[in-house]
Amino acid sequence: MTNRNIKIVVTGDICINSLQWITYPQNTEGFNWETHLNVHNILKPGESLLLSELVALSTNACILAPKLQDIELTVSQVREFLRSTAELNLFPKYNNVTSKEKVYRVSRFLGFTGPSSNRSKLLPIINDDENADIVIIDDENNGFNLNMEFWPLAIKSSEKSPIVVYKLNNPNGSSELWKHLEVNHIKNTIVVINSDDLRSKGVNISKSLSWEKTAQNFLWQINNNPNLAFLANCCHLIVPFGLEGAIYYKNGGVKESQLYFLPYEFEGGFVRENQGKMYGLTSCFVASLAESIVSGYDNKESLTESISNGIRKGIVSAQKYFIEGFGENMGESLFPNPSIFIENESDFIYKEHVQDVKIPYSIHANCPSCWYILKDKSPTNLAEIAYDIVKHGERKVLNFIPIAKFGNLKTVDRMEIESYRSIKNLMWEYISTKNTVRPLSIAVFGTPGSGKSFGVTEVATSIAPKLIKKLDFNLSQFRSLSDLISAFHKVRDYSLQGRIPLVFFDEFDSAFEEKLGWLKYFLAPMQDGVFRDGETTHPIGKVIMVFAGGTSSTFKEFCGEYIKDEKEEKKFLLEFKGAKGPDFVSRLRGYVNILGVNQTKYKLDQLFIIRRAMLLRTLIERKVPHLINDNEEAQIDNGVLRALLKVPRYKHESRSMEAILEMSMLTQAKKWEQSHLPAKEHLKLHVDAEQFLRHMMHDAFYSEKVEGLAIAIHEKYRSINANKKDINPDFLLPWHDLDEDLKDSSRDQAKHIPDALLQINYEITYVKKKPEIKEFTEDELSTLAIYEHTRWCLHRKEAGWKFADSKNLKEKTDPSLVTWDMLSEEKKSKVYEMVKIWPEILVNANFHIEQLKFTCDCESLV
Repeated sequence: MTNRNIKIVVTGDICINSLQWITYPQNTEGFNWETHLNVHNILKPGESLLLSELVALSTNACILAPKLQDIELTVSQVREFLRSTAELNLFPKYNNVTSKEKVYRVSRFLGFTGPSSNRSKLLPIINDDENADIVIIDDENNGFNLNMEFWPLAIKSSEKSPIVVYKLNNPNGSSELWKHLEVNHIKNTIVVINSDDLRSKGVNISKSLSWEKTAQNFLWQINNNPNLAFLANCCHLIVPFGLEGAIYYKNGGVKESQLYFLPYEFEGGFVRENQGKMYGLTSCFVASLAESIVSGYDNKESLTESISNGIRKGIVSAQKYFIEGFGENMGESLFPNPSIFIENESDFIYKEHVQDVKIPYSIHANCPSCWYILKDKSPTNLAEIAYDIVKHGERKVLNFIPIAKFGNLKTVDRMEIESYRSIKNLMWEYISTKNTVRPLSIAVFGTPGSGKSFGVTEVATSIAPKLIKKLDFNLSQFRSLSDLISAFHKVRDYSLQGRIPLVFFDEFDSAFEEKLGWLKYFLAPMQDGVFRDGETTHPIGKVIMVFAGGTSSTFKEFCGEYIKDEKEEKKFLLEFKGAKGPDFVSRLRGYVNILGVNQTKYKLDQLFIIRRAMLLRTLIERKVPHLINDNEEAQIDNGVLRALLKVPRYKHESRSMEAILEMSMLTQAKKWEQSHLPAKEHLKLHVDAEQFLRHMMHDAFYSEKVEGLAIAIHEKYRSINANKKDINPDFLLPWHDLDEDLKDSSRDQAKHIPDALLQINYEITYVKKKPEIKEFTEDELSTLAIYEHTRWCLHRKEAGWKFADSKNLKEKTDPSLVTWDMLSEEKKSKVYEMVKIWPEILVNANFHIEQLKFTCDCESLV
């Protein structure tokens, strides 16, 4: 598509990139230089010159920009240009090990060669036009922002209002260019600044932990950091986070922020260490943003819509730009490659893969669980998501939320993601650092069977599988100090072999001589990297020591932070200090709380059902793969699935879930039926069998109760409307005399009560004793009433009813067959009265209304 009617000015700082690379001799004969390594050099346009090329490729618009006709000749004659030098090498094109393709990318940035006059040469815009539609500026803080004579005519004039895309390297509100834009063009200015450029100026935004954490940090910084006050006034601010996400901040009087992200990636995760580097990634992002703005002109989109679409395109094109690199053959391959802006069926990424979510402003900056993207992006109830995960696999179901993978470990729980990534970052730094004299010490907590060893092991082996050697020691089985010394010798032996031992000291918090008696014997190895054997001191070597709790299920429990009684707290702290607990904690470099498949006891945790679903799907795939059909659907009875996901507690966490699967008769089964489950007595080993069976039979229980619930609904309706003269007497007849269509209406209402309750995050469970009657809030009643009226209208229409001014049973007409907004207040009141009776009739049928709620540390501390 050609957009020659749209004029785009692209200008800014000028830099010439000098690229160097080495090729090996192709033969052993010929001139001497032909048989030795050859060093090559080529000059390429950088900064605004590269940006103008990228914008020309992406938009096909009329580009007005500075030009260098012959870059090699010009630079050899003029030494006033800023130059950047980089070394290139061949790197794997993709990050998978099977691909043999390689392309040139940067192996090392060598730095800048300053201009001879200490002032970088700038270039005028060829055929500059004050009526340009879009102005794109590349401000690398190399002099352009101080030289007004080189600024585009379109922004010099206060009477013109082009869209300005301002690619900013240095977050500084004191430059002359920024002051000019702020006064004259701020409403139409889109500022683009890379997250690493913000961080380099001391802006504290977390990296590679979780998208929620990054977004929360950004909001806090933009609202509180005085160094970013000038950016807080931007009408449009875009901050790319690596090649995997971006934040779009808007301030048009009301502040709004949108996070864009790739669910299966995190910041920095797309590029591996062995893939090299590339310059111009943000420029490529800006070029796609410009393409979207140009398309928005034709489609009459709002600027906000164009920016949103441009961010998606920018993430995609930047990744493709990196993959293409400088091509397979320097000097012969196209650079930049036009294909990066063309969507192709064979592409590895599409803009539809990029998800977005509004960042809430009401969250606490330091609360890791006040905001879950899963909560905001979930189109349905958590239980339904969990069922779909087991049946269809998390890849198909959870393609809209962040999910982290470390080897065979997958998690969607934000707190686990942040903890595991923190541990991974620590391990990576430790493994990469040479001459380390002390071990890396990490603690891991969780209930027995929650997967403490599995999780940390998968994280470690995902970094360096060939280098790490796992060793396990259970301190509760040690009988003397010599057992620990023998363990250290074994660790040292592996370290001397060049391996990095990943040593699990299980139940390190068990008693030895006294409570927490083992702690003091770890202080010297943790701090100095040595242990004593008699009179001899031995270096332990490079080792990762993992301390797995046996008596404490969380780090805070280990430190006694849950003790509320003052006397008990003082006693604990005295014992903890005597056992060298504070000294031990000070030597730790990180910790993880493993949540496991059981609902945690210190918080209102509903994500446990998602954790269970992901584990159950993994177990089925690994142990009984024949239950997965060709469409990747798990063949499992709904009752069995419900019981496995909803049973209140597994006695031995994940080991119990695995045991139930192994105890079921599934070798020859085509589907996991209820009859395949182990006997009730055997189920008792791992779950409360009575509760498990009640959950399994829930659908059958509820189906049996539907008729009774329908009768109860009708009787309540009769009692509420008994003295109302406007009600047709046929609607108030006893159940046995009632018209069959009206009976079906009550049955349909009863049948859909569970679905209605899911809209307000409740579900029902069958219990033996009658529970207390639940009272809904006004907001909950409003949601239920709207849902019930919408459902009732649909049921009526399917049964042949039509709208009319009067209600007639024989002709099937009803004036209430309208949308909720068009319903009279009197009719709305009647719907409210009906949903209010649901708790009472459910209780009378022995159904308990249970609230589902997301975890929040602000409500209940972890």
